[in-house]
Order: sequence, then structure tokens, then C-alpha cells
Amino acid sequence: MQQLAVFSTSDAGGIDELTLSGLIRAADVTSIGGVRLDDDAITCLTDGVAGGLAYEVAIHPDADQNSESSTDALLSVLRPLADTAGIDVNIIPADGRRKRLLIADMDSTIITSESLDDMAVMAGLDDKVLPVTRRAMNGELDFTAALDERIALFAGQPSSLMSDALAESSLSAGAQTLVRTMKANGARCYLISGGFTAITGPIAAACGFDGHHANVLDVADDRLTGTVARPILDGDAKLQFMNRYCAELGLDHSEVAAVGDGSNDLAMLSHAGLGVAFHGKPTLRQTIGIQLNHTDLTGLLYLQGYRQQDFVTG
Repeated sequence: MQQLAVFSTSDAGGIDELTLSGLIRAADVTSIGGVRLDDDAITCLTDGVAGGLAYEVAIHPDADQNSESSTDALLSVLRPLADTAGIDVNIIPADGRRKRLLIADMDSTIITSESLDDMAVMAGLDDKVLPVTRRAMNGELDFTAALDERIALFAGQPSSLMSDALAESSLSAGAQTLVRTMKANGARCYLISGGFTAITGPIAAACGFDGHHANVLDVADDRLTGTVARPILDGDAKLQFMNRYCAELGLDHSEVAAVGDGSNDLAMLSHAGLGVAFHGKPTLRQTIGIQLNHTDLTGLLYLQGYRQQDFVTG
């Protein structure tokens, strides 16, 4: 099975050829398990040659590419060096790269912040809410219990907090381009969030998602009641929605790209053909091998073999 190493960054300076060559040489010197990069098979995925934002480099054809331990060992050498240079490196199969279904988390993925935390700041509850959010997203707390605990603090607060949080939210760089490009190439795209429908709806529309699913905050007389409607959309539910859309579209998990940042994204990322931890929390980065820590959401397009000239931005 032919594999590729994909190098990417969103740094304005791009990846200079000297740095890329240095990374390739470092991998070649180690030659762990006989796996090494082929310096005769380098492709720039962005405009220009020098200072490109993404490159793919083939694993040398003589290497044992079917050995997961060998490719993991190669990555363990490459990634720390690349991290130092502000570059992501991921090793992926060369075949079947373009996916036909995208499942994306919202908070700290499609948007730059945690919407519930934004609401907490506006309500003066940040000292009680934010620490729980951090622990929950790192997998230290049960998701449902942590959500109930935080939402109970909002009892009696105006429901307009949700629209206020939406107004303050910002799309992550590359979010619209990711969705528009995949849809233009025949993929279906869904926003699946442990957040709230009052926010996922407008965000999904702004990006062009085909649909969205999230939790619903209970409201009475324009005030939050402090409860969340059941059933709770947690990590297991995200996987269930992924399975549902695979069944509806006649797709296999190998044809799915999924992206998220928190522990409640682990199940869907683990089952997707291309599961990507996007600026992931520590627990996710320890588990999910494909990571974007220095590249915006267009990194998912590079991983699928799209070139910058293929991007749909308008």
C-alpha cells in the first residue's frame, strides 16, 4: 500500500525548500524499519514552488509500507522536528484520499471558540463554567454530567445569550473553503455538535453545510430554564449520526472525513477513514494519529490530495 507524508502549515512564510529537505534528510538518516521518504517524489500542493503551504512526499517504494509500527516510528521522528518549524506532518494512504462525507464538530473547530464559554463570560459565570469545560473537553469528566452542571448555572438568564454568543463567534480560517470545496466535488457535509442548535443553525448556513445537529437549551418566557432537552448529543451520538449518514448515502466509513478537537469527538474520529484532530485537546492528540496543529481547516483538503488551485472560496 503506497503511503504519503503530507507537510502543511498556515504560516505566512510557508514551507521553504531548505526546511523540507532537512526533514526529509532526518527521516532518511533514521530509516527506521526501512521506511524512508522518497526525495524524488515531492509534489507542491500550493501555488509556486518555494514557500508553498503544503507538500506531499511519497514513502520510498522499497520501504515496508505495510508495517504500522515502522510508519509510526518514522512519524515519531518527523513530527517533533516539524512541530518546531510550525509544520504539520501526517502519513496517509495514497489511495482513496478524497472523501464523500464530512462530519465536523463546531466549537473550537468550525468556529474559533467554545460557544457555551462565550455565554458564560457574558453572564458573569466564566469562573464556574470555563474550568468544567476544559476538563470535559479533555475527557476528565462525563460529557452529559458536565453539560448539565454548567447549564444549571444559567437558570433565569435571558435566552438572548445564545444570539449574543453567535454574534461574537468567528469562523475558523478555512472553514468555508473546506465545506465549499468538498461539496463542489460531490461530498455531503454535516455539522454535528455538542453545542446548541440556536448557534449551529446559522453557522451551518454560513459555511454551506447540508445539515446540522446539536443540543437544545430549554427556554421559558425568554429565559433559560437551566436544563437541556433530551436526548443529549454526546460523543456516542456523533458517531451514530455518522453511521446514519453513511447508511443513507451508501458509504463506508473509509469514505468519511471527520474533524474535531475534544474528547467527545474521539469515537467519530476513530471510525472515520480520515479522522483529524484539529488543534486537539491533549487526550485527543495522544490517541488520534492524524493531526492539524499548525494548519487551518484547508489542511483537510491537502490531506485529501486537493491542490490550492482546486479550492472553492466563493
